[in-house]
Amino acid sequence: MPTFIDALTAALPAGRVLTDAESLVAYGYDGGTLLDGAPAAVVQVREEAEVIAALRIAQETRTPVFPRGAASGLAGGSVPRGGIALNFAPMRTILELDEDSLMVTVEPGVVTADLQAAVEARGLCYPPDPASLKQSTIGGNVATGAGGPRCLKYGTTREYVRGIRAVLPGGAVIRDGGAYLKSAVGYNLSQLFVGSEGTLGALTQVTLRLIPKPPAVGTVMALFPQLEDAAAIVTRILRAGILPSVLEFMDKACLHCIEHAAKLGLPAGVEAFILIECDGQPAAVEAELARVVALCAAGGASVVERATDDETREKLWTARRSVSPSLGRLKPSKLGEDISLPRRAIVPMVRRIQQIAEAYDVLLPTFGHIGDGNLHPNLVFDPRDAAEMARVSQAAEALIRAAVEHGGTLSGEHGIGLLKKDLLPLAVPAENLDLYRRLKAVFDPAGIMNPGKVFSLAVTRD
Repeated sequence: MPTFIDALTAALPAGRVLTDAESLVAYGYDGGTLLDGAPAAVVQVREEAEVIAALRIAQETRTPVFPRGAASGLAGGSVPRGGIALNFAPMRTILELDEDSLMVTVEPGVVTADLQAAVEARGLCYPPDPASLKQSTIGGNVATGAGGPRCLKYGTTREYVRGIRAVLPGGAVIRDGGAYLKSAVGYNLSQLFVGSEGTLGALTQVTLRLIPKPPAVGTVMALFPQLEDAAAIVTRILRAGILPSVLEFMDKACLHCIEHAAKLGLPAGVEAFILIECDGQPAAVEAELARVVALCAAGGASVVERATDDETREKLWTARRSVSPSLGRLKPSKLGEDISLPRRAIVPMVRRIQQIAEAYDVLLPTFGHIGDGNLHPNLVFDPRDAAEMARVSQAAEALIRAAVEHGGTLSGEHGIGLLKKDLLPLAVPAENLDLYRRLKAVFDPAGIMNPGKVFSLAVTRD
């Protein structure tokens, strides 16, 4: 009886099925540093018919399937454990750009930055901007519900998905939604796939909402000696009727790392860095930035600097963009955590992060999107140090537990994957988890789609 690899090789064009050792290693990990695996085969799909064939064979042979794009995720969501690594990166065509409807339909392998560049050339904008936008794909963004700095004003990927085509295990194709804004027809299957992390089926097309490209953007950087003042400025700005496109934060540990690595001349004695951007019509942006500068100066900032041109704006962004490279100068590896909190909990949570760093003797610089309460504490470590790795693992769990205790949750934009599945019950009631499992069983009764991710398959009651 032929193996599933033989069946795939027979059904797909030459070169689509890879089983050489190098490919199995290359497709065995994601953008994180703690999780890896290995598929039995890699399948490179270039069109929907090939996805249908692969999932039909997988269902018939009960072979697990692990969808992946650029594998830039940080939670192990695309890490294969045997079976098929189904690679969607070759499906990278922008199928239709409807300028009148402000909609675009793309294949799942389209890189986020490429989509943004294509629509901006037409005077339009696709706002979601994850840090990995130059590598991450739209399919992966949808699968994890990706976010980014502009989420405060514009929302995450979820707010832009208007329709999908997806292949289910066994090869059936479903279609939902389309290039329209309103629908009161049936269940919203498109939204079920947002954040599903490849556990329900495989996306082959996504229709996304666009907005007109804002004609002007302006940037302000403020440094605060007191963390409490930095957090308070967020509320002051929002209550003043200003909705920035960006409100970014870095703590003093991040600033120390950046200064150590890049020598940017950041002053000592600063507890928080805040980067603020406003966009829109030029006159409105000018007025909002003037008010932001005044609010920061009156709110305890020791330094307030406003960009006067594109060159200065890029300079102000340098510190924020220097975070990850600077952390790499301290230790060989890092674990980028992702917690989401009510804004009122930002200060106590950052203080708790500092306590966790001290208690477990780990490096824990923290940055993130303070405007929407999404923080990224980064555990920096040497994986060759077994004792340090044990402390890192304990500190990571302590972070998650602290986030939940402060009214938050496990992830704002990275997803659960393998990394946090054991801690999911901390944030999700048992009744909800049962419904998740039952819903997955409707789409994937054999449990072949990204098995082992997000939650276990066992249903706790009949």
